[in-house]
Amino acid sequence: MTHKNIDINEGGYSIRSLLYYGKDLKTVDHVVIATYGFGGVKENHAIEKFAERIIGKYKNYGVITFDWPCHGADARKKLDLSECLTYLDLVIQYIRANINPDKIYNYSSSFGAFVTLDYLSKKGNPFDRIGLRCPAIKMYDALTGTLSEDDWSKLNKGKEILMGFDRKMKIGSDFLSQMKEADVTKNDYIDFADSILMIQGTSDQMVPIDATIQFSEDNVIELIQVEGADHPFSNPKHMDLAIAKFIEWFQD
Repeated sequence: MTHKNIDINEGGYSIRSLLYYGKDLKTVDHVVIATYGFGGVKENHAIEKFAERIIGKYKNYGVITFDWPCHGADARKKLDLSECLTYLDLVIQYIRANINPDKIYNYSSSFGAFVTLDYLSKKGNPFDRIGLRCPAIKMYDALTGTLSEDDWSKLNKGKEILMGFDRKMKIGSDFLSQMKEADVTKNDYIDFADSILMIQGTSDQMVPIDATIQFSEDNVIELIQVEGADHPFSNPKHMDLAIAKFIEWFQD
């Protein structure tokens, strides 16, 4: 498998991206956009493993991932949900202009799944199929549930706090307000239901599966529950199962 770093420079943004493919990019006619969770980076082990498996099985597939605003090597300092939507939009445009595949898929986890759902509600569905692992259906609750009294005190005074894992980023009360307003449980996704598959572990402690079950029932979306799997699918057997299901889902 080949990987290539790409900078997508459009609209005043520079999106640091990573493209996986086989020996020849010219043979790629199916592309999966893969996004990760809050505070992660494009050099994501789970995405790399998914790319190795799907490209190893289908030589005409490629996988592209990128750094969200304020994540990884991105130059922005303050996180804004609208810019996350813009980044995803610009990556889609780049793929169409430079690879022009027959099919474009979306494979996203956690925060990335939340952004994807928000994108669908605001911009429509550009993807042939979508696979969401451990989707953060209630992302606002997931974020605010980790805040301390000191964090809330700073936010209430108009100050910013630092959040994240691989890289700390500035979060203000305006971003949290954006997340609260972008409540995907209030949207109707029934028109997109046939193109979405969700997988989540029953032992997910970061984003409770109950919210995902309710969301899947409300929108008639297929949900595969993996018994005992945690939020990051840290058990290799659980991750192998999820990857196999998504590869089958993305098979043309």
